[in-house]
Amino acid sequence: MSITTTEELFGMRRAGRVVADALAAMRAAVVPGTTPADIEAVGADILRRHGARAAPMVVYGAPCAAFVSVNDAVVHGLPTRTKLRAGDLVKIDVTPELDGFIADGAITVAVEPSTSRGRRLARAAEGALSAALAQVRPGIPVYALGAIIDRHVRNQGFSVIRDLTGHGVGRSIHEAPEVPNYDPGGRSPLLTDGMVIAVEPLVAERSGSVRVTGDRWTISTRDGGWTAHCEHTIVVTPEGALVLTAATPDDPTRH
Repeated sequence: MSITTTEELFGMRRAGRVVADALAAMRAAVVPGTTPADIEAVGADILRRHGARAAPMVVYGAPCAAFVSVNDAVVHGLPTRTKLRAGDLVKIDVTPELDGFIADGAITVAVEPSTSRGRRLARAAEGALSAALAQVRPGIPVYALGAIIDRHVRNQGFSVIRDLTGHGVGRSIHEAPEVPNYDPGGRSPLLTDGMVIAVEPLVAERSGSVRVTGDRWTISTRDGGWTAHCEHTIVVTPEGALVLTAATPDDPTRH
C-alpha cells in the first residue's frame, strides 16, 4: 500500500492505534503464573472494543486473535494454557483490520524477574529496529534496511532469522515488498514516498534456523535457541519513518 490521501492516512493511523493499545494491555498482562491464552484474551478484548477484527483470522483462518510465542518460539505461537515462569521471553504479535486498513506490530516482553539472556535478546531486536527506522527515506534500497538490522544483531552476538521477513502492509497482511532482515544481494526495491511497510527484526541467540511445529502454526528455532521479535508499521516520508504503531501513533512520531 502507498498512502495517497488524507483519508488513507487517517485509516492507517486508526489501525495503528489498535495495535498500540492492544500491545500495551497485553504487555501489562505478562506476569508469572499467567498463560499465553490469558494474554491473547486481553488483546482480543482490545480489538473488540475498537471494532476491529484480527486480520490473520480473516485472511488465513488463524485460530486466535493474536499470536503469543514463548522462548524458542519466534512467531505465530498459538496461545496455550501453560503458565509463564520468571525469565520467560514472550513475543506478542497483533495484526488488526479496521474498516479495510491493516497494521501490524510486535513486542518482546521478559517475564519479571527477567534474565540477562532475555534482556540482551530483546534489546538486540529493539535496537536493530530503531537503527533501521533511522535510515528510512524515499529512494533508500529496502535491502539497506536489512543490512543495518543484520549488522546490529551480529554486533550483539546473535543471528537474524533469514526465513522470516518484514513486508508491505495496509490493505492486506502481506504485501510487496518483502523487507528481509539482511541483504540478500541482487537488485533491491526502493522505498517510495507514502509506502507502508512493516519492519520486524527477528533475532535468534544461535543459528536462526527455524521449523514449523506440530500445531502447524508456531514457528520455533531448530536448535532450541531463544528468540526476540519487535515490529512497527511505518509510512515512508521525506522526513523519515512515520511510525503508526507507536504508543502515541496519532502524533507524528518520526525516527
